[in-house]
Amino acid sequence: MFTGIVEDLGTIVSIEREAQALALIVRTGLDSQSIRLGDSIAVNGVCLTVAGQKGDVLSFDVSHETHSATTLSRLGPGDGAHLERALSFGGRLGGHLVTGHVDGVGEVTRRSQSGPNVDLEILAPSLAAAYLVSKGSVAIDGVSLTVNQPRGKRFQVTLVPHTLEKTLLGARRAGDRVNIEADILGKYVRHFSGASGGASIDEDFLKRHGFL
Repeated sequence: MFTGIVEDLGTIVSIEREAQALALIVRTGLDSQSIRLGDSIAVNGVCLTVAGQKGDVLSFDVSHETHSATTLSRLGPGDGAHLERALSFGGRLGGHLVTGHVDGVGEVTRRSQSGPNVDLEILAPSLAAAYLVSKGSVAIDGVSLTVNQPRGKRFQVTLVPHTLEKTLLGARRAGDRVNIEADILGKYVRHFSGASGGASIDEDFLKRHGFL
């Protein structure tokens, strides 16, 4: 579990093709003493497991499914990447709960300047679009942001100066692809409301679960 608050801007060293997977090699500025083999780290919002470590260089095994369903396939040597270590419970939750399980790849359709801020309009895949609500949360390339002006599959996010400084999103332009993960809480609410075939929330449901 993650928060969507980027800890480090890593650099892709290489992507090596192996028999059953891909090996993603990333250089990081994170404290190497705080990382162990088997740890979960979000790379551009994709939860990956540390498979190897040598100083400030980390390697991750990426399945072909993850490679094809996210933007990781578009990365190359020298590209930057958002990195975040897994959430340590008991600390501050600065963003929102992010699982690192990407719902799909969206496309930036418009970029505009608004004073010191940058607005991005994004076309979301159907799976993620169903959970977009005004002022709700969404993770874009692993960055926790607020949904503005959702209209069908399109929505807008505003990048404030701090986000522009600490992430790579300010460099995104129309046509760029981004990983999108909808808010996990919204998924559960939609499921239990019956919108996705789950149980309906009614008076009987509330009584049985101790809310009334």
